[in-house]
Amino acid sequence: MDIATLRRETLAFVEGCRFPADEPGCYRYSVSSTQATLYSSCYAAALRSLYGHPMADERDPWVAYLNAFQDEDGLYRDPVTFDQGWYAGDPLWCGRSHLTCHVIVALTALGAVAPRPFTWLAPFADLDRLSAWLESRDFGARVAWTGNEIMNVGTLLQYARDRHNDDRAGRAVARLLDWLDTHHLNPDTGVWGSLDVHDPRQRSHMVQAAYHWWPLYGYDRRPAPHLEQAIDTVLATQNPLGGFGWGLHNPDAPHASSACEDIDSIDPLARLRQHTAHRREEVEGALTRAVAWVLANRTEDGGFAFIRDRRFEYGHPEFTAERGVGGLFPTWFRTLSLALIGKALPNSAVGGYDWAFLECPGYQFWRSTVM
Repeated sequence: MDIATLRRETLAFVEGCRFPADEPGCYRYSVSSTQATLYSSCYAAALRSLYGHPMADERDPWVAYLNAFQDEDGLYRDPVTFDQGWYAGDPLWCGRSHLTCHVIVALTALGAVAPRPFTWLAPFADLDRLSAWLESRDFGARVAWTGNEIMNVGTLLQYARDRHNDDRAGRAVARLLDWLDTHHLNPDTGVWGSLDVHDPRQRSHMVQAAYHWWPLYGYDRRPAPHLEQAIDTVLATQNPLGGFGWGLHNPDAPHASSACEDIDSIDPLARLRQHTAHRREEVEGALTRAVAWVLANRTEDGGFAFIRDRRFEYGHPEFTAERGVGGLFPTWFRTLSLALIGKALPNSAVGGYDWAFLECPGYQFWRSTVM
């Protein structure tokens, strides 16, 4: 499939998720959804921005829609899903802080900034409290959840530093990365945690955790520690189908990997490749094989599935896509996977398109440093 067709059909899918149809910024997760949700609005903005789709005519009402959900502490809350399903109790790994990491991408895509400062970050801007909090994280069986927690805090600290001119946040980012350099990191594998890197499922867990921390380094143009060993570990996660799953998200068909399992290896291979020639041909081969697998997860409606041929609910009934139906989250993540490969491999099938990355911490930025 050529990129022009992929772009047209993907953007048509996004437009089909607009709900209500005449409201700027309002999107539902899939045709299975009955209400517009804030996450879905963010996915739509990120996707449209990535493809360079004009949003200027909708900019002001869309920004107003997003910012109507900002709490006094700076984080964003969607009343449709807050304190329900996975999001019950506002967990650090997937609660308001996680949602806010997506809102800042959408705001950046629309040329706006979160209006209220992130006062929620105050405990993490205290260096002693930050270190104590990091020490209390689980780097064992739940290291992948810890991955989300640290990324959410780190990303919002970077945003507060750069967009809200918060010097304390800047010092906290430096402390966080210094801490990661020296704690729970295996120099032989380049990844963090106490799981067994020789076991495919446990290795997948550790790579999924590290995926959330490497962008914190990359956004600040700080080399990831032991990156050649990290590349070795990530390369080992590719499965015979070209994806990167080993059954964590799909135990019935372990190699039919999820959108998360795939991007969690594609992203570091694309980014770390910029800093070393280590196993360059193998990295490029792995990314090339991944393109076909990612595209194999397209759905007839022009979107993408989280797991091919599987119904999936992303923690709440409003984040449900039935079998064979696209969802905005996997459509964004799988499109972003293709865009990352395109930037890393400009001569590849997806490299000819001018993917529009953003200057925003988190998921959708790109640094062009090449060794």
